[in-house]
Amino acid sequence: MIVAEQKPLEEIRNLIRGAEKVLVVGCGTCVTVCFSGGEKEAGILASAVRMASRVDGRPQQVTHAVVQRQCEWEYIDAVRDQVREADLIVSLGCGVGVQALAERFPEKIVVPGLNTAFMGMPVEQGVWSERCQACGNCLLGLTGGVCPIARCSKQLLNGPCGGSVDGHCEINADTDCAWQLIYDRLKAQGRLDLLLEIQPAKDWRTSRDGGPRKIVREDLRLNPTGSD
Repeated sequence: MIVAEQKPLEEIRNLIRGAEKVLVVGCGTCVTVCFSGGEKEAGILASAVRMASRVDGRPQQVTHAVVQRQCEWEYIDAVRDQVREADLIVSLGCGVGVQALAERFPEKIVVPGLNTAFMGMPVEQGVWSERCQACGNCLLGLTGGVCPIARCSKQLLNGPCGGSVDGHCEINADTDCAWQLIYDRLKAQGRLDLLLEIQPAKDWRTSRDGGPRKIVREDLRLNPTGSD
């Protein structure tokens, strides 16, 4: 899941300064799960902005709505009428959601209400940890399901750096050494022989080389290449 956290209220208020009608749009997927942009958070933010604007003597009309997914047209089209009535939209979605709203409603000002942090998972109540950097060339089949790109502080591909202490990273003692985790997992599975295979230098072209990445599945397209 994409993990994000809400921007400070004052930063959001600076972004919407001057707008009379503000629409806060939450998202019902990842940011709902990490308690930063769901129905509850959108409602609280809208209320906080309304109250703060009244205290300042410059009251703003602030409403809120939540869509199931901000990253798809069919879902954000559901709030088209509310968007039409607003001067400005505050997106409580990830960075993709912000851009989707801005692209779908280019005549409207769209600002982020969240800071998108990483792709991760909840490891305990109220704690989320990064698990994937979307490098475009997954190695998890060779590393026991532990990602050395996201979880090793040095992104090493062929074993630990030698600086770990008692299974913890030398960069941060609160961080598990990814390669200790990999070793323990593969040993338990009887697959330590995988560590004898030397991995070549990482090909980062699958990550951020050449601009935004795109995946095209012609078998799923409604209008395949070459057809009207």
